[in-house]
Amino acid sequence: MKCEVIQPGWDDYNFGPADRFVAYGRKHNMFIVGHTLIWHSQLSAFVKNIRSSDSLRLFMKNHIEKVAGRYAGQINSWDVVNEALNEDGSLRKSIFLEKLGPDYIRLAFELAARAAPNTELYYNDYNIEQPQKRAGVIAMVKKLRESGTRIDGIGIQAHWSIKNIPLQDIEASIIAYSALGLKVSFTELDLTCLPNPWDLTGSDVNQNYENSPFMNPYPSGLPDSMQAKLTKSYEDLFRLFVRYKDRIERVTFWGVCDGQSWLNNWPVRGRTNYPLLFDRNCKPKPAYEKVMALSDNP
Repeated sequence: MKCEVIQPGWDDYNFGPADRFVAYGRKHNMFIVGHTLIWHSQLSAFVKNIRSSDSLRLFMKNHIEKVAGRYAGQINSWDVVNEALNEDGSLRKSIFLEKLGPDYIRLAFELAARAAPNTELYYNDYNIEQPQKRAGVIAMVKKLRESGTRIDGIGIQAHWSIKNIPLQDIEASIIAYSALGLKVSFTELDLTCLPNPWDLTGSDVNQNYENSPFMNPYPSGLPDSMQAKLTKSYEDLFRLFVRYKDRIERVTFWGVCDGQSWLNNWPVRGRTNYPLLFDRNCKPKPAYEKVMALSDNP
């Protein structure tokens, strides 16, 4: 449902894959998330070449009305705006900010609310469990609320590393966001088992780095010691989730099994990563067993 796929041209829409995705979810009574309406990355070439503010505003209006409107009543939740903040909580420099100013976020949510009135509307981003970026989200939400704009929830992208899961920051964010009356969801969950180059944080998909034995240490399988670390990391994380189950709307994984994970190719292409609960043969790992064994009173 990203722009470059679903709207490759100004009057050209490709709804085939999205229609199949939604039909599959509805057939199996699944919670369906639309990802994403407004994002600075993976834009179609024609959007990147828009020169005037009026034309960009018209694109936003047409895109949201056409896409969100098509699936109104079928999709449960939309990531209306994705990754609009810098690490310090300020607004990211993007074509939307450059040509429309900070008000583009309000415009996107208002357009989505009209096009899909019964759909949950989320802001989605990575590292927003971190204090500075969290403060930026809270300020943005308060500004939207002051203008009378509806925003229902926050999606915390859960791209973390087994090296250091920020459990205290995650807990503080659950408390802070839910205190605003927002639904809190953990989206895009995966736990990398590999080194991040130069202490890379976040998940900017435009970044990429060269492969090497150091960056791809487990091409033939995850050692038992690392498997144990992955298992413990997932157990600790879900113990926290269970503790705050009354404040967490949902947890969504970014992929089903290791073989299809984007982390095999980001931020280093051709690596073998092990970030999910199911292995490359779609068999449950020890981490899956530990997660499923957690009681309601962790």
